[in-house]
Amino acid sequence: MASGSGSNYGIVISQNVMVPMRDGVRLATDIYRPADTNGIPLPGQFPVILGRTSYDKSNPVIWIKPVAEAFVPRGYVVLLQDLRGRGLSEGTGDYFHTANQKEGLDGYDTIEWAADQAWSNGKVGMVGASHGGIVQNMASLYRPPHLAALWVDVAPTNAFRWEVRQGGAMALHMYGALYLHGYDSQEIADDPAAIERIERGAERLSEEVWKQPFKEGETPIAVVPNLEKVLMHYYRDGAYNEWWQQESLDHAQHFDRMADIPAVYSSGWYDPFAADASEQFAHMTKQNTTPQRLILGPWNHVSMRGKGASHVGEVEFGESAFWGDVILNRERFRWFDRWLKDIDTGVDDDDPVRIFVMGGGTGATAGTGRIFHGGEWRTEREWPLKRAVDTTYFLRSGGGLALAEPDAEDPSTTWLHNPESPVPSVSGNVTGFYEWVVLPPDIDAAYVPQRARMKSLIPDGPLHQLERDSTVGASTPPALLADRPDVNVFETEPLESDIEMTGPIAVNLWISSDATDTDFTAKLLDVYPPTEGYPDGFHLPLADSILRARYREGFDAEMLMEPGTVYELQIELPPISNLFTRGHRIRVDISSSNFPRFDVNPNTGEPIGRHTGSQVARNTVFTDANRPSHIVLPIVSST
Repeated sequence: MASGSGSNYGIVISQNVMVPMRDGVRLATDIYRPADTNGIPLPGQFPVILGRTSYDKSNPVIWIKPVAEAFVPRGYVVLLQDLRGRGLSEGTGDYFHTANQKEGLDGYDTIEWAADQAWSNGKVGMVGASHGGIVQNMASLYRPPHLAALWVDVAPTNAFRWEVRQGGAMALHMYGALYLHGYDSQEIADDPAAIERIERGAERLSEEVWKQPFKEGETPIAVVPNLEKVLMHYYRDGAYNEWWQQESLDHAQHFDRMADIPAVYSSGWYDPFAADASEQFAHMTKQNTTPQRLILGPWNHVSMRGKGASHVGEVEFGESAFWGDVILNRERFRWFDRWLKDIDTGVDDDDPVRIFVMGGGTGATAGTGRIFHGGEWRTEREWPLKRAVDTTYFLRSGGGLALAEPDAEDPSTTWLHNPESPVPSVSGNVTGFYEWVVLPPDIDAAYVPQRARMKSLIPDGPLHQLERDSTVGASTPPALLADRPDVNVFETEPLESDIEMTGPIAVNLWISSDATDTDFTAKLLDVYPPTEGYPDGFHLPLADSILRARYREGFDAEMLMEPGTVYELQIELPPISNLFTRGHRIRVDISSSNFPRFDVNPNTGEPIGRHTGSQVARNTVFTDANRPSHIVLPIVSST
């Protein structure tokens, strides 16, 4: 039977079909097939859409409505599968968050099993976000013959670089994520006390993040031994070692093994994995003969999907920023109809890159409480943009940021980094960093969806950089981060004309410290002029990152500092696209902490994650002609 793009079939479901893997472990798989009006499976062969998940294949919001109920009526068979050791699949004890060594082979075996079924036309495509994107890349490493197309959404490709560790520090959102994976783990399914320990810990996450160093047996994660092992690697393995080199944690090093098949890579500027998506696209475009596509919007880790939103955090981007499942599926139908059904949908002629250039809005709040930052979509032929010009803005003594090179005698800037009072994270590019709402005693937790209880410990999107009462580690009273003595602000004069910046960013600093190890952080902001609602201007964060000084020469080995010695180091920021409007200021904040976005350096130089105390560090950034600290911005001409 032909399955055209405009079909409108019914659905018949076969639940928990146990699909065998090569080692005998069986994975629970729900199969959604086209059916007639009586619910009888239609004869014939159909293309297959596969989603593999660690979060529950029967989730109606993530999988059933946007995937099964969307694709099957159009003439697809949809397979939704619990990963090994998760949900109703076999393999208990073989699940290690994203460090699953058998992941690629499981994907291969599932794809080839699906292609061999009587109802399959032999072409399999994969969808999924986050961990659901990781498993697509893992399957592609093994080049299953019948894998025909991918849509990889918000997926890390190198856990060491952006997902778990960044610049040598631990990105603590993955500590929060382990609570999600621990709560419904198979290992404690029949252990109410263990489940309660995870639950209570998740409800106190804002307290648990302070209890460092993490030690075996002392965090709530300890009730799931596999995940505790993972946590200790996440927390202590600051160097890029053999553990991080596992293909499940760093498949970027194996891009050359991936299948040459059409693929879309999508992410958002406020997603933690914009760099992963854009770099994978660039690599695969250079390597492959088949079409590759990149989509980068003004989204966080989730706002592209689901109900969708035209705003993130306290910033409104305009109607065109809204996607949600409706628009996402419209695009996915075009993609998979072309590669799995051989229907000419026009995707061959699309420009390979779609980016949303943020900015250009009025800044008005219009009663929403969100500033209108605006922006617009633009297509491009490559990434990064060849016409973007790396432009150096120098940090100047007294807080300036300018194109002019500094004077020979420009004085340095010094501050104290106190690990007991770190700079708080007002907002950030995080995912899974959820503190659970405590339920009233008269409500049974079994009747409240887990995700309905979750609020992000760090708001996952741009917020005015003013502490709130809810900010972890906020001052009393809450203050602007710019007013803290340990945050060093460098900003331009009000811009005389619009400036577009699109691409990855680097901050190069000359530094010293009286400690043998400490951290240096950098944050790029777009600062609005003062208004009645924001008398100091709206401080819009665009990108931030960190570098632990002992890794200043690379992550393969540690090199402690000699106190007082000047060193050069580079902080890598993720890519961004933003139009700095006339009258705004470009700002760079330099500090030594950003907590709980990253773990805090105790400044002692002790082994990572095993410190026995902490000390205050006196840190310095130099801004003279011989040590010209600066930021390199990819500036795009308007002509």
